[in-house]
Amino acid sequence: MSGHSKWSTIKHKKGAADARRGKLFARLIRGIEAAARDGGADPDANPTLATAIQKAKDSSVPKDNIERALKRAAGREGGGVDYATVHYEGYGPGGVAIYVECLTDNRNRAANDVRAAFNKNGGSLAEPGAVNYLFHRTGVILVPVTAADEDDILVAGLDAGIADVVVEGDSYQITTDPADVNHVREALVSAGIAVDSSESTMLPSVNVPIGDESAARQVLRLVEALEDCDDVQNVYANFDIPDEVLEAVA
Repeated sequence: MSGHSKWSTIKHKKGAADARRGKLFARLIRGIEAAARDGGADPDANPTLATAIQKAKDSSVPKDNIERALKRAAGREGGGVDYATVHYEGYGPGGVAIYVECLTDNRNRAANDVRAAFNKNGGSLAEPGAVNYLFHRTGVILVPVTAADEDDILVAGLDAGIADVVVEGDSYQITTDPADVNHVREALVSAGIAVDSSESTMLPSVNVPIGDESAARQVLRLVEALEDCDDVQNVYANFDIPDEVLEAVA
């Protein structure tokens, strides 16, 4: 698992402060609305929407909030917004590659906020194409190692689309094609295997090691500043920080 994925897992397990949790909920709801507008409001016919809804549920977004987002996207409730997907690329301290995904109704605001976050936290924006080739879209499912043996996971989910299973700390990281992530999750749950989370994410093909606490804090400060931008949906980075350093700066 990339360092950024480990960092996200640590934050998820520790729980977020109310203000940051509110931002997370808003981001997840925005992702549901955008997916529903692009591919229809029926999750059975729209895998991207199904993944967005499941990710929201994994983060404890209330059911009513999810249903209202679907109604807005379908035009049955006022307040819906047409979001455009915009990507920004850049570098953080230590040469870490950062790929930022925005859903926005104001491209100028999004660009200004992202640029300011980079500039104020030791990073720099780069030209389109500078780092996106380092990341590939992948379905990722996390299962507690206490929930099943690796053989049980493979038996339950191989036909559904499991590509690989590796142990990362106290979780199995199961990777799939993005289109198969929901099928694999359903197969695991049907087999009685508990699932912590599932999502379609961007994993790096090359990681940049960050070994000391000072550099780690700089990188994480930049990532969190980007995540705090109102229009930012996801931040992907290829840092690899050792577990003990991540725990120390958490």
